[in-house]
Amino acid sequence: MSKKKLSKLLALYLPYVVIGLVATNLGEAWRLAVGKELGDKIVSLMDTLPAVFSNPLPSLHPFDLFIGLCCGAGMRLAVYLKGKNAKKYRHGMEYGSARWGGPKDIEPFMAPKFEDNIILTKTERLMMSNRPPDPKNARNKNVLVVGGSGSGKTRFFIKPNLLQCDSKNFPVSFVVTDPKGSIGVECGEALLKHGYKLKFFNTINFSKSMRYNPMAYIHSEKDVLKLVTALMTNTKGEGQGGDPFWDKAERLLLVSLIAYLHYEAPVEEQNFATLLEMLNTMQVSEDDETYQNPVDLLFEDLGKKKPKSFAVRQYKLYKLAAGDICSK
Repeated sequence: MSKKKLSKLLALYLPYVVIGLVATNLGEAWRLAVGKELGDKIVSLMDTLPAVFSNPLPSLHPFDLFIGLCCGAGMRLAVYLKGKNAKKYRHGMEYGSARWGGPKDIEPFMAPKFEDNIILTKTERLMMSNRPPDPKNARNKNVLVVGGSGSGKTRFFIKPNLLQCDSKNFPVSFVVTDPKGSIGVECGEALLKHGYKLKFFNTINFSKSMRYNPMAYIHSEKDVLKLVTALMTNTKGEGQGGDPFWDKAERLLLVSLIAYLHYEAPVEEQNFATLLEMLNTMQVSEDDETYQNPVDLLFEDLGKKKPKSFAVRQYKLYKLAAGDICSK
């Protein structure tokens, strides 16, 4: 056993040993007290106590040692029970311990390199790594900035992090909403110098916006269905819809046309402009039921070459639905 452990044990149990040795004198005083009745014993004990304690040495009589052992063990048990059931008080914190954090509090959550952090304030940053040296310091990287108009949300948070650009260890891209239209002007040149490619999407002034072609991201039949679903969902007006037949017919027509453009048309024609041109050429003759518009001819020709084509199958379902409504 090391000296450190031994000193701890002595400091912990020595007081109870001393109490036990002193208590042997109580056993001796009780043993020397005369009287057969309990009351007589207690009265006599008052006389024997001064005489017994006049001798500082403990008694080694078995009965006296037993009394001392019981007193020492009882005192140790009482202290243990009191400590186990004791309430933990935080004096001076009766109304809570919340406080504003400082540089020392945020230090474990910051990366050593400045550029490897999300800038929060002049002295506070948050590491971008999801695997810090100490796992308990890992934090969510989402930051909520709350402030009124003109409080500096853009000036003191968005712009510093944009101008920091990316680090070699954590290359990042930025998606920024710019209602005022000032961030691109003020920070765009710095981003270009760091090798970023800037893309602007302006839903207010289309002359200042780059174009987005959803058809460029179609790679399978599932993508065609997803695009049509998104298109119909976002162009549907408010309120209750009418007969669901029309929605189904619209879905079949759009799926067939977009699938045709994806699988058969040149890349430069795979866009919504071509889709609108196809829709504009789909005239219907009320006098001639055998009339075929240019789109009908396109799918008829494709059906001869590729009868199992996804676009052809969807267009046939659309024509069946159209014929069904005409017969009604």
